[in-house]
Amino acid sequence: MTIEGRFGDEDALIFEIALIDDQGLELQIDAMFDTGFSYWLAVDSQDVNAFNWVFIRRQIMQTARGNFRFNIYAGKIKLDGTEYDIPVHVGKGLSEVLLGRQWLTTRQLLVDMPNRLLTLG
Repeated sequence: MTIEGRFGDEDALIFEIALIDDQGLELQIDAMFDTGFSYWLAVDSQDVNAFNWVFIRRQIMQTARGNFRFNIYAGKIKLDGTEYDIPVHVGKGLSEVLLGRQWLTTRQLLVDMPNRLLTLG
């Protein structure tokens, strides 16, 4: 399975995903692929409250902005038609929903900027 993305502002790598709440309702959103983020998904705390995901633990991580406190939730998303149960890093002040490098353990990221081709498959 391959998902096609698009280039956003300043050539950000954008993919459409769905966040899924505890009742199975889906919210389609754009997520930015961030190769500097080591985990699966990061979301701002104000964006996640309505999903009723289960809290797992807290984690402090070093980021480009310094130490950052994340709450880790058991979340569910849909990517390319497939549902995934993944740990979601939730923090304050995140301007974008971030897809992280863990996706690269099972998928290949292809970025061809001259031809405007972006896929995750």
